[in-house]
Amino acid sequence: MTLESIAAAIQNTEFFTAMRESQLVYPVTLSIHLTNIGIFGGLILVTNLRLLGLALTGIPVSDIIRGTRPWKWVGFFIQISAGIMLGGAKLLNYYNNPYFIIKMLLLALVAVHAFYFRRSVYRNPELDKATVMPREAKMAAILSIVLWVGILSMGRWIAYYEPKEESPARAVVEGGLEPAQGFSLAIDRRS
Repeated sequence: MTLESIAAAIQNTEFFTAMRESQLVYPVTLSIHLTNIGIFGGLILVTNLRLLGLALTGIPVSDIIRGTRPWKWVGFFIQISAGIMLGGAKLLNYYNNPYFIIKMLLLALVAVHAFYFRRSVYRNPELDKATVMPREAKMAAILSIVLWVGILSMGRWIAYYEPKEESPARAVVEGGLEPAQGFSLAIDRRS
């Protein structure tokens, strides 16, 4: 079983097929995904700007982190849910797209980032007493900004990737034929 056949199987499930073929559900989900980027991304940016000492310096860091945390979780859940729906619906277009792969790697690095800086920055009440933000807090903010700008960029670039060859599995899916119908994927190279 190849990665391509797994992607085709996922994309061809009843749920993702209905999602992809809907004239309303797919565009609405895409709109939710994009709108949420602005809201979720704005909350992350506010936190990072505060950690850098560039905004809201009159508000304790812990208040900003604690106040935005529940909304970030809601935004994260919406973003991931919409992303899974969009990605699953067109997985054959994405599974070997280098920008999609980089985006997924950057999302994994965001998780590592959050875990690594959890105690020292994001749950550190001592930052409220600091007159100047410690280097580690600034590093966490800069890395967060770089990771999220990378994720946004890769997400946008996904649409501009064009594979050099069309795969047989993609031709079957886009042609409306199911491999189980006995369609032969043999290609006569002599013509």
